[in-house]
Amino acid sequence: MRAIQVSSLEGPHKLTVVDVPEPTPGPNDVLIEVHSVGVSFPDLLLTKGQYQLKPELPFISGADIAGVVVSGPAGFTPGQRVAGVSSIGGAADRTVLDASSVFPLPDELSFDEGAAMPMNYLTAHFALTLRAGLTSGEIVLVHGAAGGVGTASIQVAKALGTQVIAVTSTAEKADVALAAGADHAVMLEDFMAGVRGLTMGRGVDVVIDPVGGDIFTDSLRSLAVGGRHIVIGFAAGQGIPEVKVNRLLFNNIDIRGAAWGAYLMSNPSYVQEQWAELMPLMKTGAIKPPIGKVYQFEEYAQALIDMDDRKTLGKSVVRVRP
Repeated sequence: MRAIQVSSLEGPHKLTVVDVPEPTPGPNDVLIEVHSVGVSFPDLLLTKGQYQLKPELPFISGADIAGVVVSGPAGFTPGQRVAGVSSIGGAADRTVLDASSVFPLPDELSFDEGAAMPMNYLTAHFALTLRAGLTSGEIVLVHGAAGGVGTASIQVAKALGTQVIAVTSTAEKADVALAAGADHAVMLEDFMAGVRGLTMGRGVDVVIDPVGGDIFTDSLRSLAVGGRHIVIGFAAGQGIPEVKVNRLLFNNIDIRGAAWGAYLMSNPSYVQEQWAELMPLMKTGAIKPPIGKVYQFEEYAQALIDMDDRKTLGKSVVRVRP
């Protein structure tokens, strides 16, 4: 079968399409015929050896997938539409996932949309509910709002009854964030002034930050009293920001990490609980992943290159089957 293989840590340019044996499922594994693969930031980092996970070379790329069940344990039937998530192994004609990481895909979502769901929306849900403790009526500021995690955070936050302010670097990206459901969009270069204007000087209750870098301090300044800054990642690539803790003390604000994958290692059943909470929102259309661009299987490397070049809007998807 075809697979996208990482054989060196020289970046996405070195990815190759190879022929490999079909995976053999274990007793608690689901064998899935993959229809679509989501493109995520960890996929890119893994090609460079810059992710916390260090799989042995060579390995198959791809974390988010959607497709149909070929075989599986009790609870799964051949032909069933599913989505799934793992660290690696998804960018192939067929993949094997532990049953705990495979979820029913409602008919309301296409395979492309299903492949755009798991990592981004489960991360957003974890960050907003368990880490931020978001409540209805609060105001959420989302950085990187036109990207996959950003648009997911917008939709989950709106579904939880909040007002969302999106931060983007261009007008085109602002349009993507507003289409995803944001109430307002402000430009990155003066976002703090935009927040103050929109909140009449009060500030926001929660900042969702997958970007980091130079925006970090102004994000803290944008928080209202009791506000929470949720660190998801450092996509800006400017190093890990530091903070003077007296700022937290004097303003009664928090900085909280949201490492969804790390949390699952000690709470493996949580991910199925999350999906169950999100399912009704998928069915009503409150959650519908915006697909930025669809690539063909042989274009997988280009999808990661475009992400590295910051050309990605919404969630990019690679289509394995027509």
